[in-house]
Amino acid sequence: MGDEALRARLTELETRLAGRVRDITRVKTDLEAFRIRYRQEVGLLHEELDELERAIAEAELGEINDRLESEADAPAATPPGEPFEPAPRLTSDAVRKLFRDVAKAIHPDLARDEHTRDRRHTLMAEANRAYALGDEERLRSILESWEKSPEAITGADPEAARQRLVRRIAQIEEHLAFYDGELASTKESPLWQLKAMVDEAAARGKDLVADMVRRLKRDVVAARNRLDAMQWHP
Repeated sequence: MGDEALRARLTELETRLAGRVRDITRVKTDLEAFRIRYRQEVGLLHEELDELERAIAEAELGEINDRLESEADAPAATPPGEPFEPAPRLTSDAVRKLFRDVAKAIHPDLARDEHTRDRRHTLMAEANRAYALGDEERLRSILESWEKSPEAITGADPEAARQRLVRRIAQIEEHLAFYDGELASTKESPLWQLKAMVDEAAARGKDLVADMVRRLKRDVVAARNRLDAMQWHP
């Protein structure tokens, strides 16, 4: 593929990537708005009903005081004779060496322009966090990702420019595959499936959330009345 074809391919992929980012942003925004509505209108009623049903079960068994006393007398999390030991230091010689390799490769002072400098700063911050946690796997991933990136290729000759184009195309294709998977995973989630059902019903003029709220309110009233009757002592 010639350089012009590569640049055309890159432009096409960048356009697709921007569209995919907009798609997933919209989907996540819509899902979060639905989650908030469901939590406020339905979730809180579910929690209230659960609390009432627990109180009814406790009243039926007559174990409220026993439960409170057993919680007060519960043993400490650390058994006697087993003193607390601090977490071991995670930073090993291998992690230190790997961190030095990462720093040599991605240090922001090696940047040719502001865009590359910003990316290097971001990666360096990730590397610092991984080093602090002794996360050798994450450090290795950062280094391998950098070595495959367009920014890792130096030089201003035509072949270097071509290789940067090829790597940038591969990078965007990876991003597109990642976003495709994230979008599919989001739309397979139980909350999204519920949202889809609610949206489909709304298109037919029916409010499923309102129906759920009415049923839950009825169940809450019935449970509260039952609990009041059990606790009433003339």
